[in-house]
Amino acid sequence: MLAIIIFFLGHWFLSLFFHSFFLHRYASHKMYEISKNWERVFYVSTWLVQGSSYLVPRAYGVMHRMHHVYSDTEKDPHSPHFFKDVYQMMKSTIVIFRGFLTGKNLPETQFTEDYLPVWDKLDKLGHHVLTRISFGALYTAFYIHFAPNAWWFLLLPIHFLMGPIQGAVVNWCGHKYGYSNYDNGDQSKNSTPWGIVLMGELFQNNHHYAKDDANFAKKWFEFDLTFFVMRGMNAVGIIKLIPASLKNQKTFS
Repeated sequence: MLAIIIFFLGHWFLSLFFHSFFLHRYASHKMYEISKNWERVFYVSTWLVQGSSYLVPRAYGVMHRMHHVYSDTEKDPHSPHFFKDVYQMMKSTIVIFRGFLTGKNLPETQFTEDYLPVWDKLDKLGHHVLTRISFGALYTAFYIHFAPNAWWFLLLPIHFLMGPIQGAVVNWCGHKYGYSNYDNGDQSKNSTPWGIVLMGELFQNNHHYAKDDANFAKKWFEFDLTFFVMRGMNAVGIIKLIPASLKNQKTFS
């Protein structure tokens, strides 16, 4: 049982960290600078920890930029205020996401003119159905070996869909439940204590107010764990945090 708990929590928080650190704060917002070698390290790490639910960085970045520009309007790719439940919201999001990858739906140029990380070979491998099935088989094999009874297998769907599930929690809860520090003209909310558990991602109201600020926590009782790790990386020279005030004003609001 202990092995299953450690595996589940490790998968959840590693996936969540690279979701927040690489996909959100780098691919979408470029909140820090890194060398090409470190970018490749984080790219591979994101693929490995998300596994069967790998989210291609360039498509994620485009969709998130759309989310900021069109926040809680009908053009927002994942606002909870235009869907009857979270399943319908994510079903629509997946259609848009796949459209960007296949070229069926081309995003507006304003969402692609700034830097997006691209690694075609890895993206093709990570997005391939056989790769996703292989990761799912590995998760299942681990549970077969270590789960003390069949009830634990109910956790497997979360492993299979880890990335989209975390995105759904953030986009649904972060625009429906909680409190607002700022009037952003949308429905973004801060959800505490879940903002802490989700490694800062549920401080959505703060983030929509100061989109270029790598620290999503603004009040004394708010804590952004992802930013705390980023500060450590900045201190040892792995990344270079970009002060929000120095960022190109052409970035997304």
